Amino acid sequence: MALPTSYMTSTKRVSEIFDAIRTAKAPEKFTQKFLESLEFKSKGDRLIINVLKSLGFLDDSGKPIERYFSFLDQSQSAIVLAEGIEEAYEDLFTVKRNAHTLTKQQVVGKFKTLSQGQYSDAVLNMMAMTYTSLCSLADFNTARKATLQTEDVEEKEIPEAPKTRHERSNQNFEFGGLVYNIQIILPESRD
Repeated sequence: MALPTSYMTSTKRVSEIFDAIRTAKAPEKFTQKFLESLEFKSKGDRLIINVLKSLGFLDDSGKPIERYFSFLDQSQSAIVLAEGIEEAYEDLFTVKRNAHTLTKQQVVGKFKTLSQGQYSDAVLNMMAMTYTSLCSLADFNTARKATLQTEDVEEKEIPEAPKTRHERSNQNFEFGGLVYNIQIILPESRD
C-alpha cells in the first residue's frame, strides 16, 4: 500500500470539520453540498472528502462506511481515527512504529523516502501537515491497547494440545513486554 495522495492545503479547520462530522447525522453520501451544510464552504475544506476516503471513512463514491459510523460514537472517535490513520499510512507505520510522534519535518523526510522523491517539496509539506494534524486528533495509545487485548483474546481461544515431555520443559518469561522462550530438550532416557 502506498502513501495516501490526498491532503489538505490548510489544516486550521480540520479539527472543526471532524467535530462537525461527529455531531451531525450521517449523510447518504458525503458530498460538497453536505460539507457546505456543516458550514464549511471554502475550496480548501472540500479536500477533506478525499482525506476521508483515504482514511476508510467513505467508499470511492463518497458513501459513509463502517469506520465513519464508528467515528460517530464520541467515546470512540479518537480511537477510530487512529485506526484509520494507521491503515492509511501503513507504509509509514511499518518504517516507524510510533510514526504518530514524528515532527512535521521528520514526516516530510519519511514521505520523501517512501514516495521515492516523486512529489515536490510543497506537496510533501502539505501531506505532512495533513498527517500531523490528523494525528493530533487521534488516540493511538488506546487504539493499540484495544488491538493488543483483541489479539490476546484470540490467542487464548485456541485450545492447547497435550504436551509431550519435551514440550513441558518449555518456559516462557515476560519482562516489560518482551517474551523470553527458554527450551530445554533432554535426551530420552529409561532411568
